[in-house]
Amino acid sequence: MTHPENGEIERYTDHYFNRSKQVVGKFGDCTVTYAIFMRRPVVFAPRIALEWLEETCRARNAKVELDLRYREGKWVGAGEPMMYITGSFFHLVDLETIFLQKLGPACVAAYNAWTMCADMPKSAFLAMDARHCAGREMAEMMAYAASVGSARAKRKVGAVGFIGNATHATAHYFGREFGLGTMPHALIGYAGSTLRAAEMFHETFPTEGMTVLVDYFAREISDSLEVCRRFPKLAAQGNLSLRLDTTGGRYIEGLDPASSYAVLERFSPESIRGYRSEEELRYLVGTGVSAAAIFHLRAELDRNGFDKVKIVASSGFGPAKCRIMAEAKAPIDVVGSGSFLPSNWSETYATADIVEYDGEKRVKIGREFLHRNRPAGATKPL
Repeated sequence: MTHPENGEIERYTDHYFNRSKQVVGKFGDCTVTYAIFMRRPVVFAPRIALEWLEETCRARNAKVELDLRYREGKWVGAGEPMMYITGSFFHLVDLETIFLQKLGPACVAAYNAWTMCADMPKSAFLAMDARHCAGREMAEMMAYAASVGSARAKRKVGAVGFIGNATHATAHYFGREFGLGTMPHALIGYAGSTLRAAEMFHETFPTEGMTVLVDYFAREISDSLEVCRRFPKLAAQGNLSLRLDTTGGRYIEGLDPASSYAVLERFSPESIRGYRSEEELRYLVGTGVSAAAIFHLRAELDRNGFDKVKIVASSGFGPAKCRIMAEAKAPIDVVGSGSFLPSNWSETYATADIVEYDGEKRVKIGREFLHRNRPAGATKPL
């Protein structure tokens, strides 16, 4: 009862599952049902985990039945069983470790992506998470999760959601063939000026729209206007975007604490009245890419006749910052973010418990809530 493809699974699974597999092989198999749950609310994003399970069971010629309690993209409460998996104990026991690795993080990232898109429904999002991922497998999982969370926000609140991501390999999750993006800070440094970097990019890709980073030389306003004046046609057509990615160590050009408050008093007075935590104030009037910074750039662009030029905001746009930007009604056209990645990894732990052995309900004391209390849902064989 061994299979040649088990080598990698055996190496990467918890060893007590390997030992259990040997015991079951010696004393006889039985049919078991696993309940899968998480300890926090999530958005159900099981596809990658289920595809792996299906492929593995096919290789083992093992029949497995799924009872999915939720459809992809549905909200799942803390402790609620997401699914039940029924099949051979011998063939399932050593799959738990890897299956849970592929499920939990995706569900939390999907939840984060959903809240961000739902809080800022009029802004488009670009997934820029790949550089923060621990390898290609995680990058695949996170891109998938962003697409699931985005789709939920589109359904629920009509959000624009994620329009793409930064890598070709995972662009298909967003209905694209290629990743999106124009220039990093390194190209600005190479060119020697923001304007020259824009010129070089446009000469290389003359038929494309352009997003220009404007914070490299701490001249966000001056360099933005210089680029707009150099490319008036792109600006008038709405094919020019300016990306703010100012470091948290300074204010953008033209702002300081006092003037930041003044900007919000002018454009979003309700956002700074009432109690605010230090973190919320930093997002509103602090250093880096604050709501005040975005209003300030928008006002300068409009004042100079560049009202069609778009603003792309990046730098720490996770769920908390997106919520504050939404409350301030910051004029952001596109958010570039990898901050939908789980920030507290312990929250990503999915858990599996066997709740039935050969049809008899049995689970460790304290987990009785995992028993199936209603008939099977969307049951299908693998």
